[in-house]
Amino acid sequence: MKLSKPSVPISRWAYIAALFFSINMLNNWAFAFSISVPVHIILRSFGSVTTMIAGFVRGKRYSRLQVASVALLTVGVVVSAWADSESKGKSMTIETQASTSEFTTGLSILMLAQLLSAYMGAYVEDTYASFGASWTENLFYSHFLSLPFFLPLSGPMRRQWSRLASTPALDRDVKTWPSSTNPVLADLLSTAPRGLVFLLINAATQLACISGVNLLSAKSSAVTVTIVLNIRKLVSFMLSTWLFGHELSTKMLLGSTLVFGSGALYGWETSWRLPRERKQSARNGGENVKIANGGATGGGGTKQSIGSLEKQT
Repeated sequence: MKLSKPSVPISRWAYIAALFFSINMLNNWAFAFSISVPVHIILRSFGSVTTMIAGFVRGKRYSRLQVASVALLTVGVVVSAWADSESKGKSMTIETQASTSEFTTGLSILMLAQLLSAYMGAYVEDTYASFGASWTENLFYSHFLSLPFFLPLSGPMRRQWSRLASTPALDRDVKTWPSSTNPVLADLLSTAPRGLVFLLINAATQLACISGVNLLSAKSSAVTVTIVLNIRKLVSFMLSTWLFGHELSTKMLLGSTLVFGSGALYGWETSWRLPRERKQSARNGGENVKIANGGATGGGGTKQSIGSLEKQT
């Protein structure tokens, strides 16, 4: 098996891999500082805002409707996450002063991760634009070049693996499996430690998720990617509410309306109205260029210019 030559300098992929590793480790590290899952989701939902700010700093300009859409979508995710935490009885309050100090530290870690994530999104977008790289190349190198960063964590990782391997087996009777199930697979799953089975399932779903994100980032802007990810979070809230038998509260319905509505508004503005406006401007600009070119060739040009004006009127 031979790797094809990358279309992007390997140093650039290594830099992206370092950012990718750092952001994910920071997001996970925040849980050690009194950051609950709902708060974690709420803070990470500001990715669209920070990515848009990063784009603005780099010279990109957004319409008022795009900015309003991102703001409304962020509010919708916050409301939905709050409603989801209430439906599951999860507390979002800070109990003691020590917890307050830890919470501030965790908040700072998450904010740093958000800034790095916005920067990485812009950097990857520039990489695609400059080198025409494929999303599969990004997917491979961002993970492959991240592996050496895990070497200092080999000890804790081995201990975690041992803990997962020592969990009870699924312990399911092979007879309860569907008749179409392979007997060998059914027997293997019924005796495998459930911790390792859940780890395998999580890895498979993560692969599908990150593959989709990389594919989307190769075809869309960094802001569009973060908006789609926020919509995905809302879908996760709604699925978890339905799967665990909770009812959709008024807050959840309000949040979902804001998220889906602002997402649709951003899509309409970005994919239809602005391209249509640019085409119209280009068409008008082309007509003006024809007139200007006609008037720049002396007497014959003057006649041509008059003829062009007559055609336009």
